[in-house]
Amino acid sequence: MALPDVQSWKPNATFKLTRVGIKGIKKPVCIERNGRIVNLIPVMDLFVDLPASRKGSDLSRNAEIIEEIVDESTRQPSPSLEDLCERIAEKLLLRHEYASCAEVIATSEYFLERVTPAGKRTVEPYKIMARAIKEREGKTRKFIGVEVTGMTACPCAMENIKTTYNERYTHNQRNVATLIIENDGSIDADDLIDIAEKAMSSPTYEILKRMDEMEVVKRAHENPKFVEDVVRDMLKQILERYPDLPDYTMVIARSESLESIHKHNAYAERVTTVGELRK
Repeated sequence: MALPDVQSWKPNATFKLTRVGIKGIKKPVCIERNGRIVNLIPVMDLFVDLPASRKGSDLSRNAEIIEEIVDESTRQPSPSLEDLCERIAEKLLLRHEYASCAEVIATSEYFLERVTPAGKRTVEPYKIMARAIKEREGKTRKFIGVEVTGMTACPCAMENIKTTYNERYTHNQRNVATLIIENDGSIDADDLIDIAEKAMSSPTYEILKRMDEMEVVKRAHENPKFVEDVVRDMLKQILERYPDLPDYTMVIARSESLESIHKHNAYAERVTTVGELRK
C-alpha cells in the first residue's frame, strides 16, 4: 500500500522557510589531524531551506545522512570537523532536491596536552565548533571555532588600589573566550586555542599544586585585562598569525568574564571581516 507523501503537500500559508531540520544529533566521528586520529563525539544540527510550495522537509533523510557519514568517517577520517560538516551539507542538497541551501553545525568537547608554569603535564578541556553553509548555486563557506576558559584580572580595581593603598591587589574572574573564523583550509583549531589563551591574563589548569597556583595568580596580576582587551588582543593576533587571509574572511571574537565581586557578568564581542580589521 502506497502511503501519502504529506511532506510534499502545499501548505496553507505559502511562505519560504530559511532553516528546517534536526538538532542535537550526537554521534562518534573520526578526524585525522597532524598525522593522528582524533575521536570526537560532536553534537550536530542539520538544516536546509524549504520552498513556499512545500509543506514539510523530509527529516528522516537527515538522520540517514548522519549514519552514513559516521560509518564513512571510521573508514576514511575527515581532515577537520568543518570538512565533515561540508560533506554532510553536500549530501543534504543531494537528498533534498527542492532545497537551495544546506547548513551543518557541529560542537564537540576537545582536549589538548598543556604544561603548567611549574612544568607539570596536564590534559585540558576545550570546546571546538565547526560550521558549513553550502549553496546549490554558489560556494561553500566553512567556519572553525573554539571556546576557551581562562582567567582575567581586573585592571580597574588594580589601579584604584595602587593609587589609594600603594598595593597591587585586584579581583580575578574566570573568563570564557570564543573565537570563530571562516576557514579557507589554512587555520587549525589548536592555533585558535593558543590565540585565545594568550589573549587572557593567564590560562587556567585542572590540577595546580601550590607553586603552580602561586605562579598562575602572579602571572595574571602582572597582565590585567578587561573583557574588551581580550577581544582586541585576539583580533590583533589573528592579523599577525594569518597575514594572507582574504579580506572577506569573517571573524567572530567574544569574551565573557564570570565576575567575582558582581552578580552580573562582563561581555564584549566583535563580528567583523579581516578586511575591516586591516583598516
